Amino acid sequence: MGKIELILPKMGESVSEATIITWTKEVGDTVEMDETIIEVATDKVDSEVPSTHDGKLVEKLFDTDDVIEVGKPFAILEVDGEEDDVVEKQIVKDLEEPISNLSTNSEEKNIKSEISNDISTKTDQSTDNRFYSPLVKNIAKKEGINSAELAQIHGTGKDSRVTKSDILDYINTREKNIQISHQTTKETKVSSKEIKIEQDQSIDVKETNQFIENKDVEIVEMDRMRKLISAHMTMSKKTSAHITSFVEADMTNIVNWRNSVKEDFKIREKQNITFTPIIIEAMAKAIKDFPMINVSVDGNNIVKHKNYNIGMATALPDGNLIVPVIKECQNKNLIGITKNVNDLASRARNSKLNPDDIQGGTITMTNVGTFGNLMGTPIINQPQVAILACGVIKKKPVVLETKQGDVIAIRHMMYLSLTYDHRVVDGSLGGQFVKKVADYLENFDTSLSI
Repeated sequence: MGKIELILPKMGESVSEATIITWTKEVGDTVEMDETIIEVATDKVDSEVPSTHDGKLVEKLFDTDDVIEVGKPFAILEVDGEEDDVVEKQIVKDLEEPISNLSTNSEEKNIKSEISNDISTKTDQSTDNRFYSPLVKNIAKKEGINSAELAQIHGTGKDSRVTKSDILDYINTREKNIQISHQTTKETKVSSKEIKIEQDQSIDVKETNQFIENKDVEIVEMDRMRKLISAHMTMSKKTSAHITSFVEADMTNIVNWRNSVKEDFKIREKQNITFTPIIIEAMAKAIKDFPMINVSVDGNNIVKHKNYNIGMATALPDGNLIVPVIKECQNKNLIGITKNVNDLASRARNSKLNPDDIQGGTITMTNVGTFGNLMGTPIINQPQVAILACGVIKKKPVVLETKQGDVIAIRHMMYLSLTYDHRVVDGSLGGQFVKKVADYLENFDTSLSI
């Protein structure tokens, strides 16, 4: 019998650590290869981590809510066969190593550790030597909490680590203290008339509290995903100068073409062809014409992306939203994009997305028409600079120009709206891009065979 360490695998680009949500196995349980052993959460997505071996779980190296660094062991399995006993070998090695060597190695490790701490961008070690998770750091940054203030927060996690609950409790307490301070200052300056107004307002607050106490409303706490979405959307509005341009596209030819091929496509490919991949393909063509829409902002720098990685906003069964990414759309035909779209949408709705599936987007599209909406003004998915919204495809009378003169015809029409960052995208570029997308849709090759 031997023992092996289970290592936390790479969780996607820019993800250096994850928080354990739950253990699916207990010490003593039998574990099969590829069987989920823990569920973890990053600031991007929740994921299942499978076992890499068959064996028995003999030790948990972390508890629920603990933070694990990528590449670090999180559990020890007892396995059959001649596999190296990683844990026991390391213990023997440590015992056999001379004391002088241990001292030297320890000093070297300390020096290396100090150098690493100076140059690392993936860890945050404060003056009190406590580790802070990315979620805690993000919350602190948004709330204007500096490192000195963060070091004063009492941590209830392992090794006095500050958890999400700790920092949120601190923020609530701080806000109450600020409100009390402001209220005290205000009361020393207001007139008798203002005091009366404040008294009237306090009555309203009291009545509201009674309203809640009478259970006429239900208070529902945001889940983790909703909190992340809320923070990301608020940050985007504070970061970018949002502006939206609208065009209307005639989708009649596409509707007729799709109706003619969808059944054969479903029989052959065992999946549906929707309007989403057609729109994404048109976006990719338009990006080639206007590459400065496929950029991101880094401080005072504009980052131009060579690949067209188009995010696809997807509604989840719980009402939340996630944005999986179709990578390198410039190198894919309509069939390739369709298969990617269907695969990502299916795995998103079944919570099977990998962290890498939602990384690296350079521009995003969202189909508000799915909910019967005519149009929308979506919020930019930072650090991108543009997001396209597609409304419902709706029949309506339209004036058409013909050789015989103007005629009124019933056509399938759709509104397209592009929200873009006015810091780097001017109205001319944003307006031309969304119009070009509409042009590609209206000039779709109906002779295409798939």
